[in-house]
This record gives sequence, C-alpha cells and structure tokens, in this order.
Amino acid sequence: MSKFDITLITADRAKGMLTEYKDQRKNSVPHLAHPGRYILPDYKLTRRRAAFKIVKHTFLTPHYKSYVAMDSDNGHTLWFHNFGSLTEALFWLETGLKISDTDSHSNYKEWVTKHTDNITAFKDLLRETKKAQPKKKKANHK
Repeated sequence: MSKFDITLITADRAKGMLTEYKDQRKNSVPHLAHPGRYILPDYKLTRRRAAFKIVKHTFLTPHYKSYVAMDSDNGHTLWFHNFGSLTEALFWLETGLKISDTDSHSNYKEWVTKHTDNITAFKDLLRETKKAQPKKKKANHK
C-alpha cells in the first residue's frame, strides 16, 4: 500500500509559501518554488480585511489540534484550508473533496476505511516529529 505524498512543514515554511504565493499572484503564469502537498499541524489560517482596504490579509495563528492543508502540486496555484482533523486534511489533499461537499460523506467513510494504514502511519509520523522538536520554555511571569 502506498504512503501519502504529503509533507509535514513548520510555521516558518508555511509563512514563506504564503508570502511567495502572494508575490507570484501578479504574474500571468506563476511558478512556485516548492510545489507539493503539505500539512502544518497546530496552526490555523485567519483572514481579515484592514479597514477600508480591499486586499485580504492571511495570517497563521497557533491553534492546538488544528491543521492547515496546503496544495501547490501544480506549481502555479496555492490552495489552503483549515481542518480540525488530520484525517480530513489528508482526505482533502488526496481527493480534493471536503466531507461537507455534496455526496462526499459516504466517499469520506469509504476512503478512511481503505486508507486506515496510511492514515495511522501519517499520525505516527506527526507524533515522532512533535517528539523530536525541542520543548518550548514557558516564560516566567512575576
């Protein structure tokens, strides 16, 4: 059974991808430096409009047990969505569907059943990655 071709990334890498995508949007045929499919764990995307500006600003904010899925596989466009479940993020990256899409709920259940081993392996990879990261020290407040 094949594994998912999806990479876990850090917040710095995700911010770099968002910045690159914003810079490339003015090109008629943008070429992104790192095409592929990515998941950023423990973050979510927020969008807000500055007062009297039309441009949307996209930010990454820490959010425990939340996942940002980013797809730039075609090398020209960056699609991204927030997910509350790692399995739903994997499903979207693999199929292009969200479980809220029409008729995808049954597809989601079937997909999860068919890919249980790969999902478990990806969750294990996420756990190993988190264990390997240095622990953040809490600031002492007086």
